[in-house]
Amino acid sequence: MNTATTTTRKDTPAGVADKAKEVASGVVEKVKDMASTAGSAVGSAASNAASAVGSAASTVGHKADDAVGSVGSGMHSLGEKIHDAAPESGVLGKAADCVANTLEAGGRYLEEKKISGMAGDVTDLIRRNPIPALLVGIGLGFLLARTLRS
Repeated sequence: MNTATTTTRKDTPAGVADKAKEVASGVVEKVKDMASTAGSAVGSAASNAASAVGSAASTVGHKADDAVGSVGSGMHSLGEKIHDAAPESGVLGKAADCVANTLEAGGRYLEEKKISGMAGDVTDLIRRNPIPALLVGIGLGFLLARTLRS
């Protein structure tokens, strides 16, 4: 047999196919590894972003609660000033006393409840009075639609 005419296994079409399968298998493994790494990185980035958004929302919520508490404190102190400055008798005195009491009560409510407590109170009110709450919602929706349409 002539060595020049003899072909080895790797020179045959079957050998070339085997080599191509080996290369393709290696490429597939590398692509899988890269996809896994990319997926892990995306998952980590998404988790970090969700954490940052949650933290920002919590901060905004606390600041809003603090702002509402400050408004309540201001209302309460305005009510006290009206009590001090208003006349003690007569129609004007009674009206000033009523306004001052309302401001003080509203201010105390805002200071104590803040936004989260107010949301709970509204939820309780809707649960106790579902039909009037539904009618108020429909009415507000109607008024909003008319306002936006014009």
